[in-house]
Amino acid sequence: MTKKIIKTANSLDDGIKNMIDAMVEDYGMFSTTTLNNNIEMFNQYKNSFKILNGRKFIKIINDNSVKAFIVKEDFKHFKKGDVLKAASWKAPALNKSRGNVLTGNYAIQWTGPLYL
Repeated sequence: MTKKIIKTANSLDDGIKNMIDAMVEDYGMFSTTTLNNNIEMFNQYKNSFKILNGRKFIKIINDNSVKAFIVKEDFKHFKKGDVLKAASWKAPALNKSRGNVLTGNYAIQWTGPLYL
């Protein structure tokens, strides 16, 4: 299951909200088909997102798992709003952006950005 984010956003906060909403929607589809519509697990997933601001990136965490990193300002070959997959708890994978929260038109799953 994959959710396509089509919406554009005027700010990183709005773009991150769109991304999290899509992840929650994808988890809802997953929980309906796989977890027998377990409302308690769905609510735990939905309510456990944390957004941590770092120097270069915004880290998106859910239930002690890094779901994504968002680029705060243009650098190297990345643009503000680019979605990066986590390489570790502290660092994103810097090989390629998986989308951009400002421009939309990218796919995401409840587990985070897709592999290349």
